[in-house]
Amino acid sequence: MASKFTELAIDCADPRALARFWCAVLGYEVQDEGDGVVTIGSPSVPEGGPGPVPPTLTFAPVPEGKTVKNRLHIDVNPIDRDQDDEVRRLLDLGARRVDVGQGDASWVVLADPEGNEFCVPADRRP
Repeated sequence: MASKFTELAIDCADPRALARFWCAVLGYEVQDEGDGVVTIGSPSVPEGGPGPVPPTLTFAPVPEGKTVKNRLHIDVNPIDRDQDDEVRRLLDLGARRVDVGQGDASWVVLADPEGNEFCVPADRRP
């Protein structure tokens, strides 16, 4: 049997603020908060419920800042709007455009408020 992807841990300066941003991006809610660590997840899938469970994101405080391009990133796929509308929504939430050498690609590269890159593909739907 294979392993199942259940959680992504993200080091950051301000776990509460970054968790709020990602809750707004993904439609997640805070599931746990303590000792400065915040875990968010999908409200639509109860723990232990049937079907696939989207992974949680856990934000933990670290003293050092981000210094280089992420070696792992998240892709977010709009489910009820096109790519341009979703990029505008994410920019309004606090994301910013970044250039990681993607050139003329069909996806848009953004960074969250702490500089973690993520992509918005043009044509891949969940």
